[in-house]
Amino acid sequence: MLTKASSSLKSNFGAGRRPAQRWSAGVQSLPRDTRDTLFLLAVIGWVVVMQVAHIPWWCSVLTAGVLVWRARLALRNQPLPGWRLRLGLLVVTLVATWITHQTLLGRDAGVTLVVVLLALKTLELRARRDAFVIFFLAFFALLTHFFYSQSLLTAAGILIALLGLLTALVNAHLPVGRPPLMQSARTAGGMALLGAPIMLVLFLLFPRMAPLWGLPDDGMTGRSGLSNTMKVGEIAKLVLDDRTALRVRFEGRPPPQAQLYFRGPVLSDFDGVEWRPLRSGFPAQMALPANLQVAGEPVRYQITMEPNQRPWLLMLEATLEAPRLPSGEARMTADLQWRTDRPVSERLRFDAVSYPQFRHGPAEQVVGLQDHLELPPGYNPRTLALAQDLRREFGAGPQNAPALVDAVMNRLRTGGYSYTLDPGVYGANTADEFWFDRREGFCEHIASSFVILMRAMDIPARIVTGYQGGELNGVDGYWTVRQRDAHAWTEVWLQGQGWVRVDPTSAVAPGRTGSLERLSAPEGLFAGAVRTLNPTLAAQLRDLWEAVNSGWDQWVLNYTQGQQLNLLKNLGFSAPSWTDLAYVLIGVVVLVSLAGATWTLWERQQHDPWLRLLRRTAARLRRLGLTDHETLTPRGLAQRVRQHWGDTAFAYNLSDWLLRLEAQRYARNSPLTLATLQAEYQQLGWPREPKR
Repeated sequence: MLTKASSSLKSNFGAGRRPAQRWSAGVQSLPRDTRDTLFLLAVIGWVVVMQVAHIPWWCSVLTAGVLVWRARLALRNQPLPGWRLRLGLLVVTLVATWITHQTLLGRDAGVTLVVVLLALKTLELRARRDAFVIFFLAFFALLTHFFYSQSLLTAAGILIALLGLLTALVNAHLPVGRPPLMQSARTAGGMALLGAPIMLVLFLLFPRMAPLWGLPDDGMTGRSGLSNTMKVGEIAKLVLDDRTALRVRFEGRPPPQAQLYFRGPVLSDFDGVEWRPLRSGFPAQMALPANLQVAGEPVRYQITMEPNQRPWLLMLEATLEAPRLPSGEARMTADLQWRTDRPVSERLRFDAVSYPQFRHGPAEQVVGLQDHLELPPGYNPRTLALAQDLRREFGAGPQNAPALVDAVMNRLRTGGYSYTLDPGVYGANTADEFWFDRREGFCEHIASSFVILMRAMDIPARIVTGYQGGELNGVDGYWTVRQRDAHAWTEVWLQGQGWVRVDPTSAVAPGRTGSLERLSAPEGLFAGAVRTLNPTLAAQLRDLWEAVNSGWDQWVLNYTQGQQLNLLKNLGFSAPSWTDLAYVLIGVVVLVSLAGATWTLWERQQHDPWLRLLRRTAARLRRLGLTDHETLTPRGLAQRVRQHWGDTAFAYNLSDWLLRLEAQRYARNSPLTLATLQAEYQQLGWPREPKR
């Protein structure tokens, strides 16, 4: 049966109160230990719930079971389990962690252990010391959320948990009486507000180092996104990834959406299954020159790339000049891909200038073009036969290449081909299956089959990967390019023109590269319901949320070493360095310390000097052994002095001084001054204080 604590919780659910009022009254009627324990368990539950997506299922179940069990023990006022049971649960946790992660070290295994140990620690919550251990372990568990995400939602959830833990910590330092939780919450909120300026200064000036957490998973298998290789036909179903890849803000009017091609790795080497970048090691004289020539008006824009752990800079085709990066340098390869000297491990923001009208590559045949004609033997015999038929019909040779390209594009438009994200697994002859059997696939199937057919007709061709398109946010004016916008198109070499972009997917599904039928990830239940009821409201809410997230990324997560040095430049430093940053930080700390000391002195001057003298006297008497007099008046304190020291000169002088101190405060027209009493205070013949 439940104890009186649980019974009192139920008895307050009267018929005349609202549910919230009945619940609040029931909680307030609990014993303080039970109430505080339940509150702490609720905060721990919130910390753990935020981590459910990143811990094993058994860890979530075990943690939830332990927390519910501990709450039940608190409500029933039952004793906590013994050390043998706790040790058994710990052993089970270690074994399960080892089976799941094959190690007890590392990020994932460490987070799993921290979460379970936090829950198990509540089973020995007997004293304040145990509570403090739980508090600090929970604070550490909060930090582990940043291993996986630094989004605005994650920060908001951590802020709620932080305020909850601070409330519980303040409440633990109020051992006497029954202080309301709201009082502790107000104190915790005030502490957080007082610490906010310090946090802001440290955020702005503390030296930024490489990110310690949040490294994204490298695997893109089965999800839309960008990689440096492309395996054709091994993915049965493509899952759209709605994460942001980059954000772009144009100066002036942006180009049409169909022209937004952000160039990434160029794939030319094919072994029958996988496309890779062209192998290195051939003589330098065989390398194809870039020969980039631009025309028309340039497009100026600012781009913010999300960390991808790749040394790529994703910019619009084609960029002539290297962008200025916060750190490191960028260089352009012969195939127009821009690369950095280190992987992009943190958000990278830079300005760039691109020219939508451009030509590149050799205008006449050179030896290096042979690398873009190679096909592995024994693959796709029907595609090779189709190439021979097309050459007989339209003619062979470089002069007939444009007609052959147009013929293949017309076949894609009129041959019943379709764009799908669920084509199934292809066999070894992927081009044959696409051209003759399935006639469906997503951009990698279409681009790969197109290049294989081009090479079979002796037309140099290659695959270009990157991102195409994006969404304009009407709130902040940024174009958002997501992982689902990853795309593969092709380039064919035409005599007299060089490399020419040809996007075969646009022939199969024109809406894929335009603005009519952009790919989108499945919506959640709430988002789908809002869009069904009010599409305009749904679009506005999405744009607003994207704008808020973009601001968070731009001003908080993107605040890097380069941004810190730019801040110092704005403060007047011509060539700022980490040394200057340290000097500024030390100067701010000194100024804040002096300001705090000045405010403390000013506040002390605002206190009543008469009360300060009385408190000083009471504190000295307490050190001499006179206790239980904190709330006494000067007259009552004089009586306690005579009772304690009897008929002595010190007792007579001190009691007389206390009575005159009272008269100075309350008697009308008293000739005594506080300065006189302060001087007499030193002449009272105080006894020697005992050594501690």
